[in-house]
Amino acid sequence: MTGSPHSHPVEPDRSQRTSLAFTVPSGRRRIAPVRFGRESRRDPLLPQRMRNGLLDDEGQQVVQVRLTAADAANPAARALLDAETGTALHLHRVLVDTEYATLFPRIVGHELDTAEPFLLYAAPRGTAAVRTHVMSATDQRVFARDLMLGLCLLERQGLVLRGISPATVLWDGTSLQLWGLEGVARTGRPRTRWGRAPYCSPEQRRGEGLVDSRDAVWSAAQVLYQLVTGRPGPADRAPADLGEHRVLAETLRGAFAPLAAGRPTPARLLDLLAPGADRRIALSVPADETRPHREAFAHALRLKRQAPAAAPRDGAGAPADRSNGEVLCPYCLETIQLDLTSLFVTDSKMQYRALDPSGISNPLRRQDIMRGAVQKCTADPDFPEHFIPVPYLTYGRPLTVAMVGQSSTGKSHLLTQMIAEITDGGLEPFGLQWQSVNPEQHARFVRERVQPLRNGKVLDHTGGLGLDGFARFVESLLLTDARGQVRPVAFFDLGGEDLVRTDAALRFLLGVDAMIFVVDPALALPLPQLDHARERWGLEVNRDGDLAFGTVLDRLPKNGPYPDVAAAMVLGKADLLRFQPPVDRWLGEAPPTALDPARIREESRDVYGLLRHHAGQAWLRPFDTIRRCTLHVASATGGQEEHGRYPAGAGPRRVLEPLLSLLAMHGLIEVTGGAEAFAVGPVSAREAEPSPEARETGGEEAK
Repeated sequence: MTGSPHSHPVEPDRSQRTSLAFTVPSGRRRIAPVRFGRESRRDPLLPQRMRNGLLDDEGQQVVQVRLTAADAANPAARALLDAETGTALHLHRVLVDTEYATLFPRIVGHELDTAEPFLLYAAPRGTAAVRTHVMSATDQRVFARDLMLGLCLLERQGLVLRGISPATVLWDGTSLQLWGLEGVARTGRPRTRWGRAPYCSPEQRRGEGLVDSRDAVWSAAQVLYQLVTGRPGPADRAPADLGEHRVLAETLRGAFAPLAAGRPTPARLLDLLAPGADRRIALSVPADETRPHREAFAHALRLKRQAPAAAPRDGAGAPADRSNGEVLCPYCLETIQLDLTSLFVTDSKMQYRALDPSGISNPLRRQDIMRGAVQKCTADPDFPEHFIPVPYLTYGRPLTVAMVGQSSTGKSHLLTQMIAEITDGGLEPFGLQWQSVNPEQHARFVRERVQPLRNGKVLDHTGGLGLDGFARFVESLLLTDARGQVRPVAFFDLGGEDLVRTDAALRFLLGVDAMIFVVDPALALPLPQLDHARERWGLEVNRDGDLAFGTVLDRLPKNGPYPDVAAAMVLGKADLLRFQPPVDRWLGEAPPTALDPARIREESRDVYGLLRHHAGQAWLRPFDTIRRCTLHVASATGGQEEHGRYPAGAGPRRVLEPLLSLLAMHGLIEVTGGAEAFAVGPVSAREAEPSPEARETGGEEAK
């Protein structure tokens, strides 16, 4: 796979003049007239197409990389263009004010959430090396130095350019430019097959092991060998005549090792070609701005660990108590238990009719009917009529999960995709099995919510499946953990407008077990790339935080210094920020198959830093207020809507991770260190050591 650009932009065809709207690297929107030339396939094995263009408002020559509507319907093709755009923006952000910016193509703009997504580059500099038969010895050294400079710069960003070939390396006689950014992968990710022999390393060609910066060293060595000899080298070993070529033999002998572990790093080779160059790179790359926020996050966790943990309520981090069969009604908050004289089922017209189970002698039929039955709750005669699924009353205390946020935050889409992932078996790697509490209710939820969203339709705001003006009941499931214990899990939606309008929704909080606070980036983050979304939705940045967050947190009951609930904060609609660090990193992570507490804390730290830096401490109030709280990025749709639909369908990304954290904090998923350490981190040796005052007191008591 080559991804070679057009090296010499041609005069665009005037008949192809059109107006183009796109986002520039700063995040601002730009509309410009443009004329495009003829289009060509970028590579026979790649879906992207390329054409030269001229932005008439500035007379700027550009290259457009785009997908046709047919190709864009393939999520894998969109993912390639997304990855390329993300890499180009990342390199622009890091290198724009340095001498190294010219080593890579310069991005001009992009528009990805559309039927025919594209990105724009400035015109390429130089000619593809594939057109050079043999390079002079003087040029060889400069070429090799620049090539290793580029690889070192990528390595420092944790990136590896996998598609290096004579078609993707451009040379203008004095310096080079590296294209093929669609082939960039993150260091440490599983290798996938990419590239062509002999330019891709043997491990990369087989798709074995993890991505390593020395994969690109093999590719660079093969390109240099061809430029020196005029012919390609062997695909799996060092060329037999390597010793006959001094420049290659002096610097690249180890680069042809069949395994990455046997090859030198890009920094090592750069040091041979240009001593001190790697150190200059380190000095020129911008300093890490996240350190103060990382320290603040570590301090917040330390305070939580030092505070005494509240005694858990029934069901919080322990199996539910079924001794008396009583549970808390999630609506009226009174205790109820199974009453066989108050059961109902729905008929074909969705009307409740009384059920008398005493006449059902077949145990299998009785079990099936009882699973779909509901009980009328009469615990509070002054409360509006409401019904509870029978499985709620037969498996101990339900675990109630409340979604919190303003109506525009995308809670409904997030929760819909979360439940869809569960029904697709997303909990199985963690030892959990699921079953619907009420089959009819679950089937309706799938039919009315899951299927339309998966087909690319934008969902309407949830009208509520429960009581008007109250916490909206959305769905409930029975989860069976690895020990065979069954627990009902119920999901509720707390809209910000309901919390302000009625006190009933606030009373619901007295019995809630877990909360998912959904942060809308358009409301929280004053980043320019979100301005277009804010304008489209009629929103403004709110520096004071989400009103719903504050209302809920002020009402949560406390059993000690912190409320005794588990919480997860989710930076939703993260596709809007998929090119913004650290969101770009986490959205690209593969779904986990096991919960790693250290990994969860790392994501929490990164999201905490992003919000603290750009949004302010008000948006972090749930994390500061609640002891057991993790932070996540998630996108329910993978992209933005266009005319009421998602052009590429709704592709969820990392929607299940917040719920996995809550289940771990409630003991349904066993994690290293236990549920408490999972939430607040392990106590360090320094924290465990008693203070001098404590040691002195202890010594006096011992006497």
